[in-house]
Amino acid sequence: MNRQTKRLLQRQGQIDEEGAPAVGRRPPPSAQRRPPTPDRPGLPERIVEFAREVRNELAKVAWPNRQEVVKYTIVVFVTLVFMVSLVFGLDYGFAKGVLFLFGT
Repeated sequence: MNRQTKRLLQRQGQIDEEGAPAVGRRPPPSAQRRPPTPDRPGLPERIVEFAREVRNELAKVAWPNRQEVVKYTIVVFVTLVFMVSLVFGLDYGFAKGVLFLFGT
């Protein structure tokens, strides 16, 4: 058992300081809840702040122009056609090979 695991088990109360199992004396779980903070803004204010932060982050994005979008779209379609053709060809070839091997 390494030191990190030993410390974790000691914090959980499963072993004592010497490393022996702590049978029967398990500390109660700390179920302390965080007290509510009175200065926390309400839900509508948080939603508005979130939307404002999203808009500010989207303003920083380097959006592609129309020419780049068309170019990327063509690349995606060409890749898609290639991959579909590859999978179809391999599937067709393996199917014919299996049928040839088993003679049906």
